[in-house]
Amino acid sequence: MEKKFAHKIFEGFSIQRWNDLIRPFDMVEMDKAAEKMVLAYIIGKFEENKGNKIDWIWIIYASLFDLLKKIALCDIKAPIQQMLKKEYPEEYLRLNEWVLNQYKTLLSDEKLFSKFTIYFGQNAGSFSIPDELKTTVRVYRAAHKFSSIRELQMISVVNEKERLGSIDKELQAEIQPYLDLEGLQKLITHQKAFDFLLKIEQLRFQTRWNQTPRVPQTSVLGHCFFVAIMTLLLGRESNPQMCEKRVINNFFSALFHDLPEAVTRDIISPVKQATDDLPNIVKKIENEIVNKELVPLMEDFFVQEIIDFTSDEFSNRIKDADGNVVNVSWEELNQKYNEEKYFPIDGRLVRIADHLSALMEADISIKHGITSVHLQNGRDGLLYSYKEDEIINGINVYNLFHDIVS
Repeated sequence: MEKKFAHKIFEGFSIQRWNDLIRPFDMVEMDKAAEKMVLAYIIGKFEENKGNKIDWIWIIYASLFDLLKKIALCDIKAPIQQMLKKEYPEEYLRLNEWVLNQYKTLLSDEKLFSKFTIYFGQNAGSFSIPDELKTTVRVYRAAHKFSSIRELQMISVVNEKERLGSIDKELQAEIQPYLDLEGLQKLITHQKAFDFLLKIEQLRFQTRWNQTPRVPQTSVLGHCFFVAIMTLLLGRESNPQMCEKRVINNFFSALFHDLPEAVTRDIISPVKQATDDLPNIVKKIENEIVNKELVPLMEDFFVQEIIDFTSDEFSNRIKDADGNVVNVSWEELNQKYNEEKYFPIDGRLVRIADHLSALMEADISIKHGITSVHLQNGRDGLLYSYKEDEIINGINVYNLFHDIVS
């Protein structure tokens, strides 16, 4: 993991959205990216259920590349970029080249940079989008548009109608081409899928490290997306030969790993560790509440998958021929179970990414001069929670953590 690149991605927690309007809560780019991916999952699963193929790998990387672009161009509002693309295509291409150049020195992964370049070319129209990708792209763009609509709906309660009228009209016009997507229809008409989204959105309002001041503040939902991106990047380093299903499972396991907190709220780690038995008891209670309050809101065709993502979420695991979850070693994941039929998940990699996110949340605030005993203890505890010579899922975590804070 390249330190400067990880820190650049972390800037997504500091980019404010809708900052020319009244906002009832902090609205930052990382949270928007997270909600967009939740929406892409919901809408995409409806399309898969109808027999349409969704390229989840493309969607996952698109979410990373869009965040990188937003970080580089945070001062240029989306409508301005759209006007540039439409009315000044040559300048828009130069702008894209400038963005790519910002990351060239941060990314030693040449294959990833190549993907980034191709994605920019497809967005700019200089590369054509293959026919087999068109449904996937429409799902992703629908999720992007609807996530903006949801944000506008949330801030509309504290802004005069006159401030929002033209923005609402633009967004409603932009969502029109995607209204044939069944999942989007369910969301717009406030069916069960919308109720599920409402629960997940609660993670946007929950602040991590809630017992201490911190800069930047991070929500549980934004943290989940950052963990998903870190899991993706660490996976590229530890085993570039992962099968596609494993990459997809790892990403969405990370994205949904704190889903139970939508109904239980964030229980901070020191409290969870207060007694020897408490972690298991808390997990049992979480599972009971999730089954009661969240599972009924999920569609039949993806409920089991999300349960698989969130159950025993930090263990390396597969599913056997009977559908039972089996814990396995990283070596077994690589040598025996690196195939779609086993539904492989690098849960320990998700845990490393989760701890990495927490470490950066504490360390960056401390370096900004906003510190506390909670942050200092959390940072130090994470730095020394892994042994110096311990390799987990191909990662020397001790070296990774000490490099990221150096």
